[in-house]
Amino acid sequence: MGLQIDISAITANYQALAAKAPGARAAAVVKADAYGLGAARIVPALYQAGARDFFVALASEGRTIRPLIPADATINVLSGHMEGEDLTGLVPVVNSPEQFFRDRAMRPGKPFAIQLDTGMNRLGMEASEWAAIRAEALAAGPAFIMSHLACADEPDHPANAAQLAAFRKMTEGCKVPRSLAATGGILLGPEYHFDMVRAGIGMYGGLPYADARPVATLSLRVIQTRDVKAGEMVGYGATWHAERDSRIATVDAGYADGILRALSGTGAQLYAGDVACPIVGRVSMDLITVDVTGLGTVPPTLDLICAHQPIDRLADLAGTIGYEILTALRQRYQRTYS
Repeated sequence: MGLQIDISAITANYQALAAKAPGARAAAVVKADAYGLGAARIVPALYQAGARDFFVALASEGRTIRPLIPADATINVLSGHMEGEDLTGLVPVVNSPEQFFRDRAMRPGKPFAIQLDTGMNRLGMEASEWAAIRAEALAAGPAFIMSHLACADEPDHPANAAQLAAFRKMTEGCKVPRSLAATGGILLGPEYHFDMVRAGIGMYGGLPYADARPVATLSLRVIQTRDVKAGEMVGYGATWHAERDSRIATVDAGYADGILRALSGTGAQLYAGDVACPIVGRVSMDLITVDVTGLGTVPPTLDLICAHQPIDRLADLAGTIGYEILTALRQRYQRTYS
C-alpha cells in the first residue's frame, strides 16, 4: 500500500491562498504531522515556497520541526505554555491569564502571542479575562493576537460576522499584529484577513477551498482475488451477499490504517484508473474487499483516494470531514513524495 503526496501541489495551494490575502502574512498550519502527510518533508518545502510563520498544536510538534527550517522561521504553539514544557525556539500562543503569567515568569523577554475567545468557547481568553490583563499583556509585547472562527466553512453563517465584530472590539487600539482567518476565513474576504492568515486544510487539498489542487493518492495492493457465487457472503457479519456471480479482490489496508470502518456499506469505491469498484462487506482491521467483476484484468493496486474520490467525498460517505480522513492515515503506508 502506498500514499503518494504531491508536495508541489501543497506549495501551490499555499501560494494560491496567500495570494487571496495580499496585505497579510501567510502562515502555514502544519500540526498533526502536516495533517498526516509528513511534516518532515512538507515544512521545508513550504519554507522554500515563502512561508515564514508556522503553526503546530503541541510543543513536541514544534521541537520536531524546529531543526528543519532556518531561525528566521517562527513556530507558534497553539496549546500555549503548558506547565513543564520545553519551548526553546518556539512561540507559545497563550490562551489564559494563567498561561500568560506562567510564560512571563519563566520566559521573560522571550516571544509569545495571545489567543482570544471570540465566541467559539474552545481556546483563548474570554472578554472579561482579557480586559483584566490587557494592559499588562500588551506592555509585554506580544508578537500577535489571534482568534479562530467556528463557522468559516459556511460563508453565510451569522457567527462569522459576530466573531469578526467581537475580535475587532477586543483588539481595538492594540497596535499589535492580528490574525483571525484560517483557510475558510481567507475565503470570506479581506475584512477577515488582518495582518496574518493561516493556511491549513486548503493547502492539503480539502474543502472549503474548492479550487485546491489534489495532494494525496492512496493506492492499496491487491492481495488476492476470488470468485464468489450469487448468494454467498463476503466479510464480517455477513452484511453483504453477492447478487450475481462476482469477482472479489481483497486489498491490504483497513481501519488500523485509518480507513474508517464507517465507510462500510456507504457506496465508497476503489478505482482502477477510471473504473469504480465498490467496497463490499465491512472494512476490517487490515483488509477491505472490493467488487472487481467489471474489470477485465485486476491491476496490482486499486486507489481509494484519487481524483475520482477526493478526501471530502470519502468524508461525506463516512459522515465526517476531510481533516479526519487525512489525519487518520497511519504510518504503515509507504509514503512517496513528488
